[in-house]
Amino acid sequence: MEDKKEKDFSKEMMAYALKNAMEFGKADASKVLTKLFQHGLGKGQIKEVMPSIKETVEKVNKFNQMDLKIEFLKYKEFSIEHEEKEKTLPELPNAKGKIVTRLAPEPSKYLHIGHALSFLLNYVYAERYKGKCKLRFEDCNPEKVSKEYIESIIEDLKYLGIKYEDVRYVSDDMEIMYDYAEKLLKSENVYMCLCERDKMQDLRHKGMECECRQFSKDINMARWKEFLAGKYKEGDAVLRLKGNMQSQNQVMRDPVLFRTIYKKHFRHGNKYKIWPMYDFYNPIEDSLMDVTHILRSNEFEQRVELQDLLKKLLKLKTQTIVQYGRFNVIDSTTKGREIRELVESKELIGWDDPRLVTIKALRRRGISKETYYVLVNQVGLSKHEVNLDFNMIAAENRKIIDPNADRYFFVKDPVELHIDKLPKGVEFVSLPLHPAKDKVRNVKIGKIFISKDDFETNKGKELRLLHLFNINLAKTKDGKSEFTSLANKDIHKVQWVSEHVKTKVLMPDAKWIEGIAENGIKGLKEGQLIQFERNFFARFDGFNKKDNAYEFWFSHK
Repeated sequence: MEDKKEKDFSKEMMAYALKNAMEFGKADASKVLTKLFQHGLGKGQIKEVMPSIKETVEKVNKFNQMDLKIEFLKYKEFSIEHEEKEKTLPELPNAKGKIVTRLAPEPSKYLHIGHALSFLLNYVYAERYKGKCKLRFEDCNPEKVSKEYIESIIEDLKYLGIKYEDVRYVSDDMEIMYDYAEKLLKSENVYMCLCERDKMQDLRHKGMECECRQFSKDINMARWKEFLAGKYKEGDAVLRLKGNMQSQNQVMRDPVLFRTIYKKHFRHGNKYKIWPMYDFYNPIEDSLMDVTHILRSNEFEQRVELQDLLKKLLKLKTQTIVQYGRFNVIDSTTKGREIRELVESKELIGWDDPRLVTIKALRRRGISKETYYVLVNQVGLSKHEVNLDFNMIAAENRKIIDPNADRYFFVKDPVELHIDKLPKGVEFVSLPLHPAKDKVRNVKIGKIFISKDDFETNKGKELRLLHLFNINLAKTKDGKSEFTSLANKDIHKVQWVSEHVKTKVLMPDAKWIEGIAENGIKGLKEGQLIQFERNFFARFDGFNKKDNAYEFWFSHK
């Protein structure tokens, strides 16, 4: 009987090697192998196919970007069939008819990527069901909120393309909040507590009531009026709900609903001294705004019981609540207090420091708004915590910006080469502006520079100056090298710069690297995204007149 012929994976190998190289600058054999399992490769065949995969990857990694694009067109059909389908958000419960969602930031810091994804969930669902997405600033802590943060949030929402309506400030509804508090006083569901903070916390921990809970409605109302008039010092009096001091959910152990803050409010000055807590104003505002769906992370889960009780006591509207896993950002601080302190101490250059994942920092690094929409569809409404890191952000952003990012050469720590036997007529060279575009950039050839790293690594070797010609590189620091040929030989390739301008790049560690880039970058517009070929993607931040340098922010590889 004739042996069954094993499947030939050569075309699939080539397709995925080319695709991998286009996306990441270099093909990886392990990534190609993983893709082949989707085409029927068995684990017992790994040893057999690995030499072919490595050979294919080695071949592909010698192609320039233009060659990669051309070759991929030949093999594209062998990768498409098994590509993953684009992820989309699941259907929302109780969404028949027009829904109303809300964005409810506390304006106490600049937004980060976690906020962006949370807001986009609410916005995208409102758009899907032809509903409304409303904006509410929860500005009830005068010690933390400010106009600066309001303005930054509005700017970030505009950048993200989020169209909201019915902008509301909780601080504008203070009289309404006081009215609701008095309803609870009249129904004896709340009481004024004059206990010291430490005593209150100790009793809550033990599950014991304090003596203040037993005071009459009249005494509580009188103290409330004194409370509103500012007769108590900060921390001397609070309004508490009569919850359940033995509840396993400690949130329900007579939580504080109002407290005194005498600091001037950026919007209302010193008009108000008594401010509601989050769990009090939140259900009231949702009812006033006709919100139908609340989408929020499950870190608020313990607070649902308290807010549901307040809705019942105050006869407020209810909503469909959809909870999802918290967005955790790995290896980057997102806490407003920590960032504020680091900014004030000059350890960070600002809220857009490249070490941060604020929307402002990511925007300045060249992360496109489309990337956030892709990520929100990927993470969706998962009940599990989602760990985000910059590599995940960069991987999606690369796919979006690569098709339009023009290519230029940049050389860090330049070393000048003195090339002998250079043929006549090599005065200009046309370099591809982008591997998938017909446009070129014409570069005048004068003095030639390569990076110090490339020089030290390749001393005495023959190499190719990318898209130009081949040379035998000098063995010594004098840079004396020799032209060998124009042919695109199978040798190591390095980028180079001839006529140039001083260029600086701010790296992810907030340190600058310096070098030179080709003159073509003079025509870039501020904010334009490019790729310094074989280096990294970068965003043009502007021209620094003081340093006479073109400045970029590193995006990612």
